Amino acid sequence: MSAFFADKKIVVTGGAGFLGSFVVRKLHQRDCACVVVPRRSTCDLRRREDIDRLLDEAQPDVVIHLAGVVAGIGGTRANPATSFYDNLIMGAQLVDAAWSHKVGKAVLLGTVCSYPREIPLPGKEEDLWNGYPEETNAPYGIAKKVHLVQAQAYRRQYGFNAIYLVAANLYGPGDNFDAHTSHVIPSLIRKFCAAVESGAAEVVCWGDGTPTREFLFVEECAEAILLATEHYDQGEPVNIASGAEISIRELAETIARLVGFRGRIRWDASQPNGQPRRLWDTSRAELAFGFRARKRFLDGLQETIAWYQLNR
Repeated sequence: MSAFFADKKIVVTGGAGFLGSFVVRKLHQRDCACVVVPRRSTCDLRRREDIDRLLDEAQPDVVIHLAGVVAGIGGTRANPATSFYDNLIMGAQLVDAAWSHKVGKAVLLGTVCSYPREIPLPGKEEDLWNGYPEETNAPYGIAKKVHLVQAQAYRRQYGFNAIYLVAANLYGPGDNFDAHTSHVIPSLIRKFCAAVESGAAEVVCWGDGTPTREFLFVEECAEAILLATEHYDQGEPVNIASGAEISIRELAETIARLVGFRGRIRWDASQPNGQPRRLWDTSRAELAFGFRARKRFLDGLQETIAWYQLNR
């Protein structure tokens, strides 16, 4: 294992969250000299003075920005302004503060929700600007994409080393299973487990089941982030994904089988499907810093279900 992190002080925003906790764990495994995880109770990233105080005290070599207001389709539809403003302002202020405090590198995590609704698949990083995002995700996706523009602008004008990674839909142990803000995998796991316990005859799922999604195991995303932190210093965005897609219908049927649900799955087509398909080209990540996803989706899904059943 490289000694790159052994003398580094690193701030991880969102480091207590789902993805962030895996990143922090991996930093410790790499013998990182100092890992600082700000908490919202004492450091609100929407407040510039809080960010300045954080960077004054921590004096980091690297900032990894994972904090964000994240929700599934339902949560984003209910709170589009919050999704846009909070995500935009946190990242924009952090990048500017990191540059002004002479931080050596900023690692920014974007989202595949920034991609246009319909593009040739698998989607390449060059497609980010070839259309408007799917409308239910647009406030979140556009806010995060602004950080790419900012990172590239600060690189050109100031020589600031900011990199931008575009993460696929994540899943895994420790995910958010909240009924109102969870994404599709934890939402379906929660629904089907509850149905088994209650003896329900059917489970209602949103949409018609035809859209596809690409999922990346959370620990693999954390690994990709640290590989990029060490080895990638360019301005172009990089997809972090698995390179495999699955339909929502097949996903629901698989989860139902794994948790032992034998009832009917009813699709509510009055609810939104979201983006029709998602599948991403991952060749740039492999070429630039050697990342390739290896986790079998079924294995990751079983681990996620087991974690939920044990910890809920």
